[in-house]
Amino acid sequence: MRAKIIFMASAVSVLFFSACEKDKLVEDRITFEEFNLGESGVYDGSDLSGGFTIGNAIFSNTYNAQWDYWESGFVISNHNDTQTEGPSNLYSCIAGSGANLSSNFALFSSWSSDTLEFIIPEKVTNISICNSTYAYYSMLYGDDFAKQFGGNSGDESDIFKLKISCLNDNNEIWEIEINLADYTYVDNSGDYILDSWLDLDLSEVGYIKYMSFSFESTDMGDYGINTPTYVCIDNIFGELKE
Repeated sequence: MRAKIIFMASAVSVLFFSACEKDKLVEDRITFEEFNLGESGVYDGSDLSGGFTIGNAIFSNTYNAQWDYWESGFVISNHNDTQTEGPSNLYSCIAGSGANLSSNFALFSSWSSDTLEFIIPEKVTNISICNSTYAYYSMLYGDDFAKQFGGNSGDESDIFKLKISCLNDNNEIWEIEINLADYTYVDNSGDYILDSWLDLDLSEVGYIKYMSFSFESTDMGDYGINTPTYVCIDNIFGELKE
């Protein structure tokens, strides 16, 4: 494996109930597929709702109305441009689709951290992760703001991580790190930038109340991370007990 380990309206969230009377198991499945994104192909929070709820999950969103742009948190997109470099292609996934060749997916960005909250603590059996096209090409070639990972020689050590801090129902904090790009191998042939969907099973964490997402990069400047802090997320599946 190369890498380590929402809106309201009509988005898909299916709840499956078991027959157990005493300990009823509920499955929450968030795939974003039935959400109508219109001609723009993206929901960016410009309605100033501050976030959105799908199924058992509440997703934060910050939109800057003064400057008219998505500032941080979660949005939903169906953009599939895998060729265009730069911020003009902000909402695309480098895999060219959502997970399992679906259309819609979520996109997360933050300069610090933002939170996904579960209404009822949930055991996450799957969450799918992939690089955005913007971040992918920025790391591959470098740009006006960020360096080329590995440098011109390919020998420089670089890494870009998605960090997920989970608080479970026992008030235990679990820290999870996913390498979205890893240029730390002695043999450069092992270096990679994630370009396909990665499925993660977080069952070991237990029933999660909050998931806080943030980034870490070796490419730092005076104002923080230079690498574009964006990641695509899809297929959040989980189990909860009522």
